[in-house]
Amino acid sequence: MELTRAQIEQLPKTDLHVHLDGSQRVETILELADEEGIALPAHDAEGLRQALRCGEATGSLERYLEAFEITLQAMQSERALHRIAYELVEDAAAENVRYLEVRYAPMLHTRGGLRLTAVVEAVLAGLWEAQTDLGVTANVILCGIRNISPRSSFEMAQLAVAYKGRGVVAFDLAGAEYDHPARKHLRAFNLVRANNISVTIHAGEAYGPASIHDAIHVCGAHRIGHGCRLREDGDLLHYVNDHRIPLECCPSSNVQTGAVPDLASHPLKLYHDLGLRVTINTDNRLITDTTCSRELWLCHTEMGFEWDDLRRVIVNGFKAAFLPFHQKQAVVRSITRELDAFEAELAGAPAPEDAPAEPRRRRHGEA
Repeated sequence: MELTRAQIEQLPKTDLHVHLDGSQRVETILELADEEGIALPAHDAEGLRQALRCGEATGSLERYLEAFEITLQAMQSERALHRIAYELVEDAAAENVRYLEVRYAPMLHTRGGLRLTAVVEAVLAGLWEAQTDLGVTANVILCGIRNISPRSSFEMAQLAVAYKGRGVVAFDLAGAEYDHPARKHLRAFNLVRANNISVTIHAGEAYGPASIHDAIHVCGAHRIGHGCRLREDGDLLHYVNDHRIPLECCPSSNVQTGAVPDLASHPLKLYHDLGLRVTINTDNRLITDTTCSRELWLCHTEMGFEWDDLRRVIVNGFKAAFLPFHQKQAVVRSITRELDAFEAELAGAPAPEDAPAEPRRRRHGEA
């Protein structure tokens, strides 16, 4: 069944890998800069998008990350953080994203003198307000930064522990991957794991499968961000598959950073066909110039994903969420019923009755 972009926008979705500091509205950055006297490289929306190289191939992760020096300038006050967090949920809700895990590194938002706790609470307040208004569940993943000191990562891990159960659901390690192994930040990972906090790590994007091995076997990652180069190590690939370690795939971002040459070369379809628990995410809505619906649309139109494939990766997103098991189980059942009804509508058949989704015969490749 061929789907239109509008139909994909109607589908329930998750975004498990989305960076707050790369997902603002251009207009908001310009307004905040004007109100707070911030000097930007451009003073109109189109000029700023060009300065940020939105959606353009940069050739490397390091060049891609340069745009964040611009966006971060407008994220140094509680008011700005609250507004940007709220608007991110608002934009996600507009395309029927039901669950978000928003990640960022609080240490990057203290240039104006904010305390780390004030940063965390401003973002949480924005997300909670949006959740109340829009009905979208949004949680936080706090990040350490690979190319900043392990001591700073430990401070971020301490924040994750302090705000566990108050909106923070996991800890991540982001930033420049090459020459900055995750194992150098092991103290931070030991702290969050000792406090039963989930771990996801950017790995296998700008460095090989050894980075993914470190993330899983040294640092204890429960999910992997990107994982483009996992295909280079068949043993590790099957380990990830056998242990149902989800991959947070961000196809357009991977092309933009040069992790893959183009969508046709992306290993996402291979991973999916092998049975890996792949999820589809935006990474950075502004910098990559994308949405969850657009990423699914590209999977459908350029990467060979049929309806059953799209359905599976959508359900994968809810299965991979850092949510309590029973809550997640209820959400997956609800989403499954909703997708059943959507499928019946596509096929022109009567919608299935609103009955418990289980028992339901498992589709080929589902787990």
